[in-house]
Amino acid sequence: MKKILDLIKERAVQLLPEIISIRRMLHEQPELSFQEFRTAAFVGEILGKYGIPFKSGIAGTGIVAEIQGVNPSRQTLALRADMDALPIQEKNTTSYCSKNAGVMHACGHDAHTASLLGAAKILHEIRHEFEGTVRLIFQPGEEKLPGGASLMIKAGVLENPVPSAILAQHVFPSMETGKVGFRKGMYMASTDELYLTVKGKGGHAAMPEDYINPIYIASEILRELNLAFSTNTPAPTVLAFGRFVAEGATNVIPAEVKIEGTFRTLDEKWRAQAHAKMIALAEKTAVRMKGECIFEVRRGYPFLVNEEAITERAIACAKTYLGTANVEELPLRMTAEDFAFYSQQIPACFYRLGTGNKEKGITSGVHTATFDIDEKSLSIGAGLMCWIAYNELKMESDHQALKP
Repeated sequence: MKKILDLIKERAVQLLPEIISIRRMLHEQPELSFQEFRTAAFVGEILGKYGIPFKSGIAGTGIVAEIQGVNPSRQTLALRADMDALPIQEKNTTSYCSKNAGVMHACGHDAHTASLLGAAKILHEIRHEFEGTVRLIFQPGEEKLPGGASLMIKAGVLENPVPSAILAQHVFPSMETGKVGFRKGMYMASTDELYLTVKGKGGHAAMPEDYINPIYIASEILRELNLAFSTNTPAPTVLAFGRFVAEGATNVIPAEVKIEGTFRTLDEKWRAQAHAKMIALAEKTAVRMKGECIFEVRRGYPFLVNEEAITERAIACAKTYLGTANVEELPLRMTAEDFAFYSQQIPACFYRLGTGNKEKGITSGVHTATFDIDEKSLSIGAGLMCWIAYNELKMESDHQALKP
């Protein structure tokens, strides 16, 4: 009998055409956050074909499936993929380009789902070779608050029993296909949405004595916030504003200005303090300039932390599967991911799957209209996740794990 490592590698390669087909089907029919009805139905169809039992309709469009190995109650390991797409009009010209106008899988969630389905098929085939249960979580709404992960957790996906750990991967176009990246400990920032309404008094631009210009007030608020948060923060911090709407005209001063932005950090205590500091500073500045500022903070995802032990084991698996030279250490990121909600509940490992290929011109970043992946990466996406899961649930008598 072949060693499990060789078997998983062989099956991941053999299944690549099927995984690519699944990914392309998903890519052609993208759906926005919490609207993944056709996607969920398709995932359920594939799981049914594989003979893997599942439950659908969780948190709306979520799916949870389980693969039971020998002695299924011994331990449960969770694997997660997200399913939603983004409101972007695709500009690629591939045969599998999005058929839904204005919607695109520009963040690789189609690849995540296809890879997890590939891993699931292999794990189902080798279920008599490991002890415990693999819980597959196909999650909606990663791209939109409150985050599908938070709703899936509320629906009980981390209960009965509580998984020993949870893993997920994310496409990484700046990393060449064939490589993966990990970081132990703190990895990604929390994220909050900021909405400001700055009020003044509108009027004719030629009569400054009759109006209070909210554009000047809003500009001063942004200047003050930038000064207060650009340096000397107690933790890495990003405060940025990307939308400023003042619907006046050359000779019309509007009555109010709308501003939208984001706040990100890597410390929960500072996060709460910063919220209060931003609001107070904006309100004080507006009053000083005879205006008003209504400042709303919509609390988003927490920071994402990779638990040391599970991440160390996953790194060891990746080095065995791909070779040490193809496993990289990742820097901290101020981007955010709702997988962070899982990482706040149980030991978690969130790692990056290299999907770029400079020779093929596959270099566009996520959330762009020309994003795509080198589909050869899907074999690694499925196979490596399967190998990590197998090693987490391997039988006590199995001495093959982690051997090259």
